[in-house]
Amino acid sequence: MKNFHTIIVGGGPGGLACATLLARQGKDVLVLERNSTIGPKVCAGGIPSAAMGLDFPETLWERSFTRQYISSNWQHAMIQDTDPIIRTVDRGRLGRWMEERAVAAGVTITTNALVQKITPKVVHTRGGGEFGYDFLVGADGSSSLVRRHLGIPIERIGIGINYQTPGNFPEMQWHLNTDLFGNGYAWVFPHQDTASIGVYARRSTSKPGMLLNSLHQWAAQHNLELKSRQPQAALINFDFRGWHFGNRFLIGDAAGLASGLTGEGIYSAIVSGEEAARTILDAGYESKKMIQLIKKHQQHARILDLASGGKLAGKLILESLIFCLRTGLIPCRALEMGIDQPS
Repeated sequence: MKNFHTIIVGGGPGGLACATLLARQGKDVLVLERNSTIGPKVCAGGIPSAAMGLDFPETLWERSFTRQYISSNWQHAMIQDTDPIIRTVDRGRLGRWMEERAVAAGVTITTNALVQKITPKVVHTRGGGEFGYDFLVGADGSSSLVRRHLGIPIERIGIGINYQTPGNFPEMQWHLNTDLFGNGYAWVFPHQDTASIGVYARRSTSKPGMLLNSLHQWAAQHNLELKSRQPQAALINFDFRGWHFGNRFLIGDAAGLASGLTGEGIYSAIVSGEEAARTILDAGYESKKMIQLIKKHQQHARILDLASGGKLAGKLILESLIFCLRTGLIPCRALEMGIDQPS
């Protein structure tokens, strides 16, 4: 059995960001990824403006948008800024770039490594693999085995359904139709030669089959043909109950750090991964970034809870939110999961 300073379960953006930072400080790091390749995931691919502070090369961005078009039952709004509000990224390309960067830093990445059992000092994978660790990081998504190992339940969860549709789509759109999607929304997120078209909602208020039917009904109203294509769906955990548990950490969706309001989770995964690495390296480190990220997460959760108080209440809350965005009473960046200032 080989021992590692840190084992990270999950090779998504958060896990790879954590691994790279640790390896650059000379730590022996193992990433265990259950899939055969790093990168692909059901994801709309939208990253907020706060991610501009991350050290991503410009070539990774697919499209940038200074305008957002928001529609609801009662309103149509166009929100704009001088700088990009949201950029889109292909999760496959992002994963491959982050994988190459991690390997160059000295990270060991093992794919097809399904974790089956975790003990206080050893991770067991399918096929009899055993790996010892000093620190363990759960970056294994919304159905996190590391989270289950820690005995932390998940009750607050969303569902996203996505179609990747070929074509040139000029506008980034958000459709908050409470009659169809409850407190969720449909989206059009343009990429280079395709667009992610999909829907997100809280699972407790919108069952997957009904949500898919609502998406098809909405798409037909907007002359978007989806039924001939294959949808992909994923659960989105926003049930945050902590991230640091002694020598074990949860980051990204495993920690429940995705936004319950929007479902966005790439940025929070990367930031929490890097902050977990800094805490591993320095036990006295106080993460101001995590404090800000958790505060923003809680703000989103409160808005979602208000919008989930009943059909009429939900409609009034969402309509008020759009009105405040449209009139500038709330800046558009207030709904991002970004942090205010780097620490």
